[in-house]
Amino acid sequence: MLDIALKISITLVLMSILLNAYRLTVGPDMPDRILALDTMYVNSIALIVLMGLWLNTKTYFEAALLIAMLGFISTVAVCKYILRGDIIE
Repeated sequence: MLDIALKISITLVLMSILLNAYRLTVGPDMPDRILALDTMYVNSIALIVLMGLWLNTKTYFEAALLIAMLGFISTVAVCKYILRGDIIE
């Protein structure tokens, strides 16, 4: 039962990543693209955690933690760049 639920969840998360990629490329303005990229980070973390559950290994959880930290830092950096024109002052 858990195997079927994991396969369905992985499929739905992959579909959401594809929809985020579409919004990232077609987005009408920059805030929409930033939001799509941030959502794509969250979805990729969910996909990696689901793969870790499916394959029953702990390595994927560490990778998800790394992606979460990098996603947060990059979102903050892009927002600062849009607001001020530079990242570090």
